[in-house]
Amino acid sequence: MSNDLPDPVLETAHNHAKDYLDGLATRHVGSQHGRDELFAKLHSPLAAHGEDPSAVIDLLASQAEVGMTSCSSPRYFGFVIGGTQPVALAADWLVSTWDQNAGIHAISPFSAVVEEVAVEWMLDLFDLPRESSVGFVTGGQMANFTCLAAARHNVLRRVGWDVELDGLAGAPRVNIVVSAGAHVTIDVALRYLGFGTRSLQIVDADDQGRMRAESLRDLMTTLDGPTIICAQAGNVNSGSFDPLREIAVIAHEADAWLHVDGAFGLWARASMSLSELADGIELADSWSTDAHKWLNVPYDSGVAIVKHSADHRAAMRSSASYLIQTQGAERDSIDWVPELSRRARAIPIYATLRALGRDGVEKLINRGCARARQMADLLGAEKGVQILNDVVLNQALVRFGDDDETTRAVVSGVQDEGTCWASGTIWNGQAAMRVSVTNWATSEEDISQSATAILRVYQSLQTR
Repeated sequence: MSNDLPDPVLETAHNHAKDYLDGLATRHVGSQHGRDELFAKLHSPLAAHGEDPSAVIDLLASQAEVGMTSCSSPRYFGFVIGGTQPVALAADWLVSTWDQNAGIHAISPFSAVVEEVAVEWMLDLFDLPRESSVGFVTGGQMANFTCLAAARHNVLRRVGWDVELDGLAGAPRVNIVVSAGAHVTIDVALRYLGFGTRSLQIVDADDQGRMRAESLRDLMTTLDGPTIICAQAGNVNSGSFDPLREIAVIAHEADAWLHVDGAFGLWARASMSLSELADGIELADSWSTDAHKWLNVPYDSGVAIVKHSADHRAAMRSSASYLIQTQGAERDSIDWVPELSRRARAIPIYATLRALGRDGVEKLINRGCARARQMADLLGAEKGVQILNDVVLNQALVRFGDDDETTRAVVSGVQDEGTCWASGTIWNGQAAMRVSVTNWATSEEDISQSATAILRVYQSLQTR
């Protein structure tokens, strides 16, 4: 066996990474090759003998250049996807280098302690109950799953049913209440947890996607038994917030568990000027968020926060004779998440929070919102262009020519043109372009350049 270190292939990867980052600000944002072209370049029968590792990395990098969307570009505005802070990327490189399984303290005391400190900082930053427990999961989907698993345990425990031991067959019926504007990850999490979606109790939402508190109150008078209410901080289309304080009061009166999906909206709590949007959110029982979206750390980086740590642990914890699990103050991450084998994903969060500080996070959030308002102002000033939502956060919904076909053509044309990238959606029954400004590097010039390109595509359609 050779004792040579794999320096050449690491150097090759480093050079490709540097080239990508150096050109990120000016590169074509959308992908330029599709499935067939990429498959032709990347596919071959699995060889009997391996290839040179550096050549493999060269091949991957060459096809990534033309086959991927530059989601970390400062002019990428699709799907509420943030970029990556340099300090977070550097920390994540080390996470892969150290190759720690962060499942239990005995494997990696370092990872466990970093996670413990990151928990403290996040609860402080969001001003949530300090006794809350936190799990670092893959993304918003698993954050919602984890929180709702804790909710399921809690509401059934309180009526004498142990769902972890006895399952759902024969259990008391649990009422699940969601908003008509809820994100799809809520539905998926509920399916994973065995509730299904056919029997969900759906509350009306207003024209900004906010749950109507009065409709929730009326619904609650018709329900009896264990109940979980799912509210939202940051509608995925409009950025709007449910009336969280009113909803919390209704939930408490009904002795229901209140979960808040705050995938990106929870970060408003880090801004003095925006925190009012999330007024009352601290009264909930659980919260989900995604650090990739607005803290701008690499994938994957969801966060599940639960006020009632005993219920959280009971829903997640697993144990076995071959595991070395702590009985002391040490943190075993397996107690708070669905996975045992997992990346030390709290390390980039720790690094970013430490590098930015409270002021830096606040500026990051405020800057994204300012750039979203700038985009809405520039596009909305053009004849025939409508801004469909109140731009309260980092989301802007844009309609062109008051026409579905025209709007979809603009979205497609912008993606092909490559100056920026925005996604399409349906909002209140109408086609719209969805612009999400979530990248730390997006500047006023990026918005100006992008708005000009979007309007150029729209104007070209008008002259046909």
